[in-house]
Amino acid sequence: MSVWPAWEVREGERATRWLHVRLAFGDGARIDALATVSEGCVCVEDVRARPALALEDLAVFADWIEGPLARACGAGTGPAGGDGAGTGAHRGRAERPRGPEGWRLVAWEYRAAQERGADPVLAVMSATGHSRRGALRLIGRARDAGLLSPRHARR
Repeated sequence: MSVWPAWEVREGERATRWLHVRLAFGDGARIDALATVSEGCVCVEDVRARPALALEDLAVFADWIEGPLARACGAGTGPAGGDGAGTGAHRGRAERPRGPEGWRLVAWEYRAAQERGADPVLAVMSATGHSRRGALRLIGRARDAGLLSPRHARR
């Protein structure tokens, strides 16, 4: 992954920086983006990918660029500490616990979302980095392990 400055605008003590971001993968896929960084916030202005990104890949795009953008801005490494350039379908996804420990995380996220009135499936997707289908599979495994109540019977 490469990050290079496009331009910077200063207003008094505040500065807004625009950065070009390019992710090139071993399979020939490429993502180009323009991101702005201002007062510790990152906004993605434009994204172009070849081939087109799947929705689940677009959802984790921020994870892919977080660490390299932080380093480019002098803020050190991101939480994952990697460069975000993996080779799988979910190229930059951080490792999550698997098996019973992972199912407990899924159940906890699911119940927490229910309590705050949010969509529990989206909460599990966000916590695990999986697509909707993957999150539903994990929720099913947590149910099978007895960590979540059974689904309502269909009629």
